[in-house]
Amino acid sequence: MILIVDSGATKSDWIALDDKGNQLFLTQTLGLSPEVLTKEVIEDRLANNFELSKNREQVTHLYFYGAGCGTDRMKIFLREIFKDFFPNAKADVKEDTYAAIFATTKIGTQGIVCILGTGSNCSYYDGHQLFQKVTSLGYIPMDDGSGNFFGRKLIRDYYFHKMPQDLGIKFAKEYNLEADHIKENLYKQPNPNTYLATFARFLIENKEHPYSKGVIDKGFQQFINNYIMQFELATKVPINFVGSIAHYLRDELVTVLERNDLIVGVIRQRPIEGLVEFHRENM
Repeated sequence: MILIVDSGATKSDWIALDDKGNQLFLTQTLGLSPEVLTKEVIEDRLANNFELSKNREQVTHLYFYGAGCGTDRMKIFLREIFKDFFPNAKADVKEDTYAAIFATTKIGTQGIVCILGTGSNCSYYDGHQLFQKVTSLGYIPMDDGSGNFFGRKLIRDYYFHKMPQDLGIKFAKEYNLEADHIKENLYKQPNPNTYLATFARFLIENKEHPYSKGVIDKGFQQFINNYIMQFELATKVPINFVGSIAHYLRDELVTVLERNDLIVGVIRQRPIEGLVEFHRENM
């Protein structure tokens, strides 16, 4: 049995295939980012999934593409956990950027591949190798244009009284904006980046409001300036995206890309389908 996993900060999609490429089951766990979760939390999330627990000894290969897996230390950390949980499996751990690449770009084809979901990232793929100009420092100083970036912007604007009154009233009705509640989730609960990203739904649902249009436009422009334009070939190759923010704000994203003379490539909400196609072709 082969397991293919696309793990973001919020959730992880798991697909099991037999040795002929036939799908055996599809399941989901909460995100398994090693940068923000302890060994015990990750083990608990694996153990609480019925399909994974039932089939853990049948797994022979695990292909894990995850947020927070960009360093050797984090890869080794996860491989040790998987070794214990899937005792007969060979685990291959890669950062989630590779999932985005394999889901949007054919081997041998150049392109810039971006992630715009709970977090954000950007890489250049020359058809064979991955190149990054920006090393991610996580959700606090970086993640431009992401769900947690927009969530942080909304909370700040609400508290600094920069959000229009009509939108602010609506915002307060949909979320618990008590200071103690926000600080509890940011500083005492796991996955503060995921918590911040939950506020991005409000931005998407109210994207026609002039305030929202401005926030979205500036956020995407900042992502382009800081990430995409780092590459000299930025205006000459397709710019591909995966992630919920890119998917739900596709029209707004395309507008900003075209304004910057960038070539719009593939935009997918979830890379897991493309990952399955990739692994079936390379079994």
